Amino acid sequence: MPFTFNFSNFGGFGQGGWQPGGQSGQDAGYSRPQRERKPRKPIGTPLTRTLINLAVTAVVGLVYFYVELPALNPHAEEFYVFVFLLCAVYCGCAVLTSGFQGTGAKGYLGFVKKQCTVPFFVVIALICAVAVGSIASWVVLRAGAYSKLLPLTTGDFASEVEEIRYNQIPMLDSDSAARLGSRKLGELADMVSQFEILPSYTQINYQGRPVRVTSLAYGDLIKWFTNRSNGLPAYIIIDMVTQEAEVVRLDEGMKYTTAEHFSRNLNRHLRFRYPTMMFDEPVFEIDEEGTPYWVCPRVVKTIGLFGGTDIHGAVLVNAITGESQYYEDVPTWVDRLYSANIIMEQYDYYGQFHNGFLNAYFGQRDVTLTTDGWNYIAINDDVYMYTGVTSVTSDQSNIGFILSNQRTKETKFYPCAGATENSARESAQSQVQQMRYTATFPLLLNIADQPTYFMALKGEDGLVKMYAMVNVQQYNIVETGQTVGACEKNYRQTLLDNGIIDRIDAEVPEETDFQKMTGTIAEIRSAVIEGTSVYYLRFEGEDGFLVYASAATIPSAPLLNVGDSVTVYWTGSGQWITARSIVVENRAVAAPPEAAASGEETSMPEGTDTEQTLPDNSLTEMAENELGVDGF
Repeated sequence: MPFTFNFSNFGGFGQGGWQPGGQSGQDAGYSRPQRERKPRKPIGTPLTRTLINLAVTAVVGLVYFYVELPALNPHAEEFYVFVFLLCAVYCGCAVLTSGFQGTGAKGYLGFVKKQCTVPFFVVIALICAVAVGSIASWVVLRAGAYSKLLPLTTGDFASEVEEIRYNQIPMLDSDSAARLGSRKLGELADMVSQFEILPSYTQINYQGRPVRVTSLAYGDLIKWFTNRSNGLPAYIIIDMVTQEAEVVRLDEGMKYTTAEHFSRNLNRHLRFRYPTMMFDEPVFEIDEEGTPYWVCPRVVKTIGLFGGTDIHGAVLVNAITGESQYYEDVPTWVDRLYSANIIMEQYDYYGQFHNGFLNAYFGQRDVTLTTDGWNYIAINDDVYMYTGVTSVTSDQSNIGFILSNQRTKETKFYPCAGATENSARESAQSQVQQMRYTATFPLLLNIADQPTYFMALKGEDGLVKMYAMVNVQQYNIVETGQTVGACEKNYRQTLLDNGIIDRIDAEVPEETDFQKMTGTIAEIRSAVIEGTSVYYLRFEGEDGFLVYASAATIPSAPLLNVGDSVTVYWTGSGQWITARSIVVENRAVAAPPEAAASGEETSMPEGTDTEQTLPDNSLTEMAENELGVDGF
């Protein structure tokens, strides 16, 4: 018999039968009614609600201000974030306290417009201000103003950048200085367990020496809590020439630093006293008496609302007492007011836009940029930042470099086509490639009127092993040495061998201190040796000639006269006292116009430590004792 199924009992798949989702046909059109939201009651009276909204907004604002420390200045971006936050908090509180129950964003927006009119229009005004200020600061429209941020003049390297003595050459880079500082702190058992060193070393001139200085910091929060009453007990000085580290202990600890917390934190201390000022990164310095200060450069915006970042004065904060004062013209002992980043940014604006915005991207005539990296050098008791300048179309060679005073922002561009700093580093490393030494970022020096890259060569342990000098214009001329003196001697000899300098410039200046003597000239004789005029001086009371002076070394030597009272500076020993400098103390006859214009004296050598006044018969006796001469 046939086998059949009756599906009628299952309801089928048609009307009244099974429906997807497990619903029967009778229930297919059924929907559960939405649950009505329970209406919220407003809190108190309108005045009460307003006061609550203001109180909550004030609390949130104070907490945010204490933590984030925004500058209350319309030129600061964080100011707008702060005001937007306050308006948002007030509007949120108003919605909650009023019992409003809107539907969708449109409903809430309508409530804010009606019930939070003041915050709403404040936000609209701020948005308009940001838009207008951004357009007014837009580099496309203000390229000319951006190109004038950095006053720039052109200089001559050989005549303006003097050869500096060895005791002014900073041989340590920041990494090596940090390593020496950590090692020195590790030697002090009473400090190493409680404190660490801030990594932000500042290069300054301290008592005529290039050094790096930094403050100590607390090891952790617990160590801060146990030591905060006495403050930080010391700071560290790293001599960049002798490579000696010194921990300077203070009679009273530093209580205002970037390592502090709460009200003694330096940034919070500044913000509470100068709420409207914008600041660059504070730097740690010491004055000539060794008192620690924080130099806090004041940032200003000079183009529109947000463009043209520059520095206008600084607040100096005593790290011990917290006393602060704003200076438009900072004291001369301050060495770092303008950071390298600001100077390089401003030069890049000049290099790109001094011929207009479109030229920076189309045509690119005379478009230049700074190279990657910078270094510092001490000149006349100021610290100058150095960086190379390269054409935007080529990154393999420099067209010159800039030197910028970090206190005054006085900046000069020195045209000098040659190798980039990284090319010079590669050349130096290739000289000792078997040693696998790494070259530090180079320092620019004047060696025999030749722009020269000087750098330290470090081993894998991070310590300085050798030194290298690379000629900027001919970077295939590379010499190395175990000491700076040996390196310079080899370098000068190579310059001589290549016909770049003459034999006189190939002599390395003495590093020893000068001696000096005073006498009255009784007789002068001259001669020409290898094309150079030389002069032999006999003093009153002497039978023979004692002093030898070359016109190449002392240009004013031909102006000397019999009867002049002079002071002679010299170093070393030999048959003759070879003068390094001669200062006329009293002229016997009227000085020629050339001498009068030059001030009647040659440059006074530094480091003089031995003085001998030689009247009459004492000159020969001194020469015999000091130089081993048996008479003249």
